[in-house]
Amino acid sequence: MAEQSSLKEFTKGIFEYNPMFVLVLGICPSLAVTTSMKNGLAMGGAATFVLVCSNFIISIVRSYIPREIRIPCFIVVIAAFVTMVELLMKAYLPPELNASLGIFIPLIVVNCIIMYRAESFAYKNKPFASVLDGAGLGLGWTLSLCLISSIREIVGSGTLFGLKVSESYQPASVMIMAPGAFIVLGLLLGFFNWRKLRRSEKSMKAVMKDD
Repeated sequence: MAEQSSLKEFTKGIFEYNPMFVLVLGICPSLAVTTSMKNGLAMGGAATFVLVCSNFIISIVRSYIPREIRIPCFIVVIAAFVTMVELLMKAYLPPELNASLGIFIPLIVVNCIIMYRAESFAYKNKPFASVLDGAGLGLGWTLSLCLISSIREIVGSGTLFGLKVSESYQPASVMIMAPGAFIVLGLLLGFFNWRKLRRSEKSMKAVMKDD
């Protein structure tokens, strides 16, 4: 039972509470950095690191944080891990990748996904559950970024991870511009909402048959 509970805690961030396609959080960096798979992976990895570590620390010290000043305390904890990940990325990632992510790495400090989980979960639950929650939502957001990035890079640049997918393909450059980001996100949100409605309809029909 404990294993099932832990697995559910982890997978809820990928499916049931997917930050992008269910909760619709973190839209600004998602639209800005998803011009390539490298950007999507780097941004998702950075946010996941901060999400897991901040959830863990906030959960440990939650009993010492007065409710009245919890938000400033959350920001201090999150900012410490954002600084760590920013320095690590500058040290070990290619300069062009860091340049393309730009201001969006420091802005993880006020990322609504991380603040949301700190407030609604880590502040109220034990460390292990908080780590699973952070890892699941981080992975869910990373997968969402990679999905959007792959579509935009293939259609807009004719490449994937910088490698040409076809010599004869003529890229639609609008897809790596701002309008392309909104088009891809809108279509994906529409698709996932349609799937959710279809599942609800099937569940309703199953209930009616049983009755």
